[in-house]
Amino acid sequence: MRLLSTKATCNSHGQDSSYFLGWQEYEKNPFDEVLNPKGIIQMGLAENQLSFDLLESWLAKNPDVPGFKSEGKSIFRELALFQDYHGLPSFKKALVDFMAEIRGNRVTFDPNHIVLTAGSTSANETLMFCLAEKGEAFLLPTPYYPGFDRDLKWRTGVEIVPIQCTSSNNFQVTEPALQQAYQDAKKRNLRVKGVLVTNPSNPLGTTMSRGELNLLIDFIKDKDMHLISDEIYSGTVYNSPGFVSVMEILKDRNDLDIWDRVHVVYSLSKDLGLPGFRVGAIYSENHAVVAAATKMSSFGLVSSQTQYLLAAMLGDKKFTKNYISENQKRLKRRQRNLVSGLQKAGISTLKTNNAGLFCWVDMRHLLHSNTFEAEMDLWKKILYEVRLNISPGSSCHCTEPGWFRMCFANMSEDTLNLAMNRLKTFVEESSDNGCAKKRVQSSGTSSRRKSLSNWVFRLSSRDHREQEER
Repeated sequence: MRLLSTKATCNSHGQDSSYFLGWQEYEKNPFDEVLNPKGIIQMGLAENQLSFDLLESWLAKNPDVPGFKSEGKSIFRELALFQDYHGLPSFKKALVDFMAEIRGNRVTFDPNHIVLTAGSTSANETLMFCLAEKGEAFLLPTPYYPGFDRDLKWRTGVEIVPIQCTSSNNFQVTEPALQQAYQDAKKRNLRVKGVLVTNPSNPLGTTMSRGELNLLIDFIKDKDMHLISDEIYSGTVYNSPGFVSVMEILKDRNDLDIWDRVHVVYSLSKDLGLPGFRVGAIYSENHAVVAAATKMSSFGLVSSQTQYLLAAMLGDKKFTKNYISENQKRLKRRQRNLVSGLQKAGISTLKTNNAGLFCWVDMRHLLHSNTFEAEMDLWKKILYEVRLNISPGSSCHCTEPGWFRMCFANMSEDTLNLAMNRLKTFVEESSDNGCAKKRVQSSGTSSRRKSLSNWVFRLSSRDHREQEER
């Protein structure tokens, strides 16, 4: 008799992707400036650690809040007792005001239309349960966040069909790509229920243009489907063009027919740098979606203590105004440091990069062939020889070998500089070896097989197999 369910034993979680394998290798040999200076530097984790001092300063100035006091009196008992899944009204009001402030107050959000979830992972999965049946599909532009294979598919049974975007136009969404993805889904006998985008994009670190957003809304209106805009990086835009939320487009169009088919996902994990607090949200004008998602949120609630603390913090408008501005300045400086370090190593990044906690890095010239096998070989060298964990483009379902996501906000400036020095040394040595290899090959004394690194072994071929299948 089978003791475990099919869900418990299936291999559809995506944990064997190189995206997660890199994390596992990092955990075996983590870099530490003092204890392990030759360890692996984690550049595959999109965390924002640049503005913790601002948060800690606010907490120090407002000790009653983390002490669960109000007007000098303890409210521990009140917070510790049961709270229903609708959330604290004070927190929901503070959260929607913060979301509006990030968007320059060009749009507003009704706290009655927001559903609190345990992070954006839970928010996206909940929307899948609300909007699609098992075996139905959502279209996603490539490259996309590798965790979506888990978040959107694993428990819901929903399928992902890629909208194939390319570097020829900086990976922007086009109408032909949208239509092709829709036709691909039909060929697979999949009913398409909607499109999901990340704006700003993870892993590209770019914002979507008004043209792209209008194109998406026209598409879902024509096809009678939903649009989910994951905007968890909305407060990380540090360069022009500025961030445009899908809610601004809806407001400008004033098309009531589509308001209830557009849904926004938000979180405080990136903008406020609090992934451990597990605070996410769904915003929708669709009353049925809000009602269903609110019921489902009982499986992943945000604690009352967390809500109380953040209601006070986000309710301090002087603090939020300064935090948003200063955090964006710090992200801009750190991104410039990364780009400068990469340039010294002869490596470029996507020119339209203006947001996020990472850069989309072009290493196509370092591949020994234009294949995903060559990308995996390069990734393994960078992971084990250079001792940097970065995310290969194939793990993000990129259609072109040689692109990588590299995070810059989860480490100190000194650690980033060390990472860039390691990479520069690797590129220079690879170039020297390449010249020597060509001389040997021209004399007929070597073969291509001998030029390959002996230590290269197979961690996972899943990522590039999926590209070929698509």
